[in-house]
Amino acid sequence: MSDLISDGLTKVVWCASLSSQSAPGAAELNAAPDYTLRITPDGLKVDPSTASVDTGSLASTTDTEEVGRVKWDLEITFKIGSTPTEQLPYTTLTRGTHGYLVVRRDIPVATAFATGQAVEVYPVVCGQRARKSPAANEVAKYMVPMKVTAEATPDAVVA
Repeated sequence: MSDLISDGLTKVVWCASLSSQSAPGAAELNAAPDYTLRITPDGLKVDPSTASVDTGSLASTTDTEEVGRVKWDLEITFKIGSTPTEQLPYTTLTRGTHGYLVVRRDIPVATAFATGQAVEVYPVVCGQRARKSPAANEVAKYMVPMKVTAEATPDAVVA
């Protein structure tokens, strides 16, 4: 048995718009700004949580539940760059900016998006970016929180 190591196997792009959230086109994803190189190794946080709905009644002798709404906790930590290209996430992902965060996993970063690949698509609005406190032996960083604005598609397939 071997484990899949995630190093170098996650790609993150930003799309201002998409032709289809459930089946985004390979060409539009390949043309989108790729922010992967600017994200810190532990800087991609995409955490879903599912609420519980109490389905018990006055006659119940056991607490019963059903699944409720899903809430996504998204935030990205970026390295601060010194060139205009390196600063693109900082200048693009400002408070109130709407778009789509697209994440592809388990395929080498250098591989172009292609038909049939699994991707996660999150329609989001950016929150207020925050500079991280400086620390010795670390790059300068900032964090961008994101709020999901519509149903996410964590099981999209590239068309």
